[in-house]
Parts: sequence; structure tokens; C-alpha cells
Amino acid sequence: MHQDDPVPPAPRGGPPPPYDAPVEPVADRRGAGARTAAFGWIDAAREQRRRAGLVRTLRPRPVESPLLDLASNDYLGLARHPEVTRGAAQAAHRWGAGATGSRLVSGSTELHARLEAELADFCGFEAALVLSSGYAANLAAVTALGGPGGLIVSDAGNHASLIDGCRLARARTVVVPHADPDAVRKTLDGHDGPALAVTDAVFSVDGDAAPLRSLADGCRAHGAALLVDDAHGLGVLGDGGRGTLHAAGLAGDADVVATATLSKSLGSQGGVVLGPARVIEHLVNTARTFIFDTGLAPAAAGGARTALRLLRREPERASRAREVADELHQRLTEAGLTVARPDAAVVSVRAPSPEQAVRWAADCREAGLLVGCFRPPSVPDGISRLRLTARADLTARQTREAVRTILRTAPGA
Repeated sequence: MHQDDPVPPAPRGGPPPPYDAPVEPVADRRGAGARTAAFGWIDAAREQRRRAGLVRTLRPRPVESPLLDLASNDYLGLARHPEVTRGAAQAAHRWGAGATGSRLVSGSTELHARLEAELADFCGFEAALVLSSGYAANLAAVTALGGPGGLIVSDAGNHASLIDGCRLARARTVVVPHADPDAVRKTLDGHDGPALAVTDAVFSVDGDAAPLRSLADGCRAHGAALLVDDAHGLGVLGDGGRGTLHAAGLAGDADVVATATLSKSLGSQGGVVLGPARVIEHLVNTARTFIFDTGLAPAAAGGARTALRLLRREPERASRAREVADELHQRLTEAGLTVARPDAAVVSVRAPSPEQAVRWAADCREAGLLVGCFRPPSVPDGISRLRLTARADLTARQTREAVRTILRTAPGA
């Protein structure tokens, strides 16, 4: 997930825009000087971002940082765990630095097959397919399962990768209000043909969980499938971190497919699609981001596999991440800030404006605390936020220190 997750903002007082809304023509953006300056229009776009307080900047981090990290998605603290990094290094040493090609050519190794089998077993699904990123996994699943003649019903708060999958699928896509099973049912009413409801399990902006049981019931009543992106649930929710679908009792069901990333709780890189074996076989034969992409690097596969085994051995890491999130929410709320109640490990703190959100995050950084900053157009409701991520390896002292820093640097404090 990118720090500023691009999702289309919903207009105030109306339904969210369709994903296939007309795109502004390039000529309109370039202006009169386009013929003499191929990228002249970029300067105007940059100035527009600056005036709106929406400039984003890359900040390479050093090997060792003095900052207390509440911005990364390393929910279980495994990205630099000695066993995980050793597993990644050993895989690279044995299998090579890269996969060497598409998985249908030379890029599928025994290591990939073992990782897929272990992920499917852990999460409770029949089969799994590993791809080079979580983004690629969502594009693969949505485009392969929602083609021409079908209907896709998509939550307005979905991640950009799901949105892009809907755009590329060439199915009719209807965007429904956030976390509204009744709207999904109404959209499915009367549709004759393949249908797919698409949702995040835990939404990356506010950290709220989707009503999966109600969504599944509505889909089944209409013969539709349910596709759930569990990027922020795997490793945090469910028995021992087995995920949001496992917690909802839906893992392994014949009409349910899950996607997830290996780059959050598992501290590595890559993505996975989990579901019935016939769905996975269909993706192998039809999903373009699987067929035409180089396979996941062995180091990432080895690191993720080691992290998964460590999580099996230490399932308390999942509950600890949730405890830290609850403590952050309670302390900040008691201090008077507006904080969304976390259903997993994402804690969202509202800011008065985009400019103040940026200043707030910068002041936190100056004080030694790294936090995320979400602004339009990355938030569907237009409200800017600080985004905090709870980690299982945070101590009580670090949590209290983070809260004090956020309060001390808050706008108007």
C-alpha cells in the first residue's frame, strides 16, 4: 500500500463516481504550448498540487533510523526479524537473486510451490497463487473473475488496486456506498449472469472492517461470488492471524476468493490469491499480471515463508498488534482527538485540513515520530488524516511516547 493510497473521492451529497467515468483528454491538460513543449503541462499540474497542499516527496530512509515508526505496515515487527532476514538470504543464496522469468516459463520454483501450499493451509483455503506484489494479485483476481458480460459491485472505499482491477476487467462496474450490504444486494437484484462483489477486508484509510458475513449472504442469495482483499487482516485478525475471512468463518468457501500481500504482516514482498483450486487454475491460464510478469524473487518468497512459520509459532503477535491499536485509540480519544475505532492495526486520526495534516506529520517527524499522512485524493471522503499503524513489537513506553508526541504537535495544541 502506498502511503497516499489513491482512491476516487466521492462527491459530497451524492454517490461515488463510476470507475469508468470519462478521463480528461490529454490535450485539455497540456494547453496551447503542447506542440512545442511535450511535458509543459506538467509544470501547471505541479503548481496546482502545490497550491492544494498535495505535493508528495520521497524520503529515502537510512539503515538505522532514530525515528519511532508508526507509519510502516510491518504490523508484526517481522521485516527485520533475524529469522526472517536469514530465511530471505538463504533463499537468495540457493535459488538466485531473481526468479529469472515468468512463472509459466522459468520463474516458478519449488520454493514458490511450498509457500503457496503453506499460505493456503494457514488461511484455510484450498489453493493459493503467489504473484510479485499485492497490487498484481488484485489486478489478477478482479480481471480474471470479472470479465465482459459480468457485473462487479465495488465498495466506494476500496484500495486503488481493486479499483484499477475493476477498470481493466471490462465488466460493468457499479460502485456502492462504503460498507453497505443492502446496496450490494440491490445492485445484484435482477442481474442475470456472472457477478462479483469486491471489497477490502480492512480498509486502509480508517482501519474499519467490512461486514463480510452480510456481504457473503447477499452474494449467495444472488449466485454471486465474493472477492476480499485481506491485506490488512492477514497476520492481525483471525485465530493466530489467519485473516479476516477466517475470523468470519468464510475461509475455504466455494464462492469466496481472498487476496493478500506478503509485505505487511509477513514483512516481505509479494502478493497472493487464495481460493478454490479451479479459481487458481483459471488465474494461471488467464490473469495477465501472472502470465506476463516475472515471478516473485526467491528472497521474498523465502522471507515470507519464514515469517509465516514464525507466526504459527508465536500467534500472540496478532493479538498484541490489536492491543497496541486499541491503546492508541483509547489514549488519543480520551485526549479529545477524533480517532476512528480500529478493527485491526490501522488507527486513523482526523486533521483539520490537508495543509495542517502535512504540518502535523512533519512536526511529529521533527519530534522523532514517523506517522503516515492521508490527504485528498487518497481519501474517499475528502477528510485528511494522520494514519498510525500499531505494531506487535511496540513497547508500552513507546506507545505512550507516541501519544505524547501526537498530542504535543496537534494543530492548535
